[in-house]
Amino acid sequence: MDSLIESSPLAGLVASPIARPGPDTIAISNVDLSLGAGAARVHILKDISLRVGQGETIGLIGPSGSGKSTLLMVMAGLERPDSGEVVVNGTPFNALDEDALARFRGRQVGIVFQSFHLIPTMTALENVAVPLELAGHDDAAARAAQELESVGLGHRMHHYPSQLSGGEQQRVALARALAPDPAILVADEPTGNLDDTTGKQIVDLLFTKHAERGMTLVLVTHDSALAHRCDRVVRLRSGRIESDNKAQVKVEA
Repeated sequence: MDSLIESSPLAGLVASPIARPGPDTIAISNVDLSLGAGAARVHILKDISLRVGQGETIGLIGPSGSGKSTLLMVMAGLERPDSGEVVVNGTPFNALDEDALARFRGRQVGIVFQSFHLIPTMTALENVAVPLELAGHDDAAARAAQELESVGLGHRMHHYPSQLSGGEQQRVALARALAPDPAILVADEPTGNLDDTTGKQIVDLLFTKHAERGMTLVLVTHDSALAHRCDRVVRLRSGRIESDNKAQVKVEA
């Protein structure tokens, strides 16, 4: 089987051997969430329970509207469920007020979006350093410069977003997410606005950083081959977990 995978067209998409996950970094229990108001209110997540081990990589897949991105936002503390419990790195979110949750998120959760969400009036260095300064890091500028170097942008750190390509902007966003040295990194369709070649470079960088730092990685994607680079593939449908399986590369006979 190994030789079949190595000789298949998907060989370059196979992750390194699956790491043995440590204690749960993310523990979600019986989560329900509805969004909207009145007649427009929609039940998005329905009795979701999921555990993700320390250092594990999870690919979240499913059709549009299945709840993937919303579940990611719940993990990141950007959406609060109507019921159920979310515990990240041993901290229950329902025990935190909004300010405390924001501080926790700034220290423990790195977030990468499809849209880069860079501040256009700030340089790449400033986009990475300012959140660190707001979180109270005395070495914000030095740490930001180091992270930009690590994603291959040491020569572009004084450029503004409008002067950077899409791939470079996503590298800045990744450096910003990594700079606090978070316990988990969540990425919502991080290649959605990029061409195939640039997207592959960003994905390779995500997995490289995961391997270097041992953080937990949760990735929302429509790309099945990309999802199968993860340790597990969790499929959502209509707001529920339809399947949760160890990732496998399927090779055509």
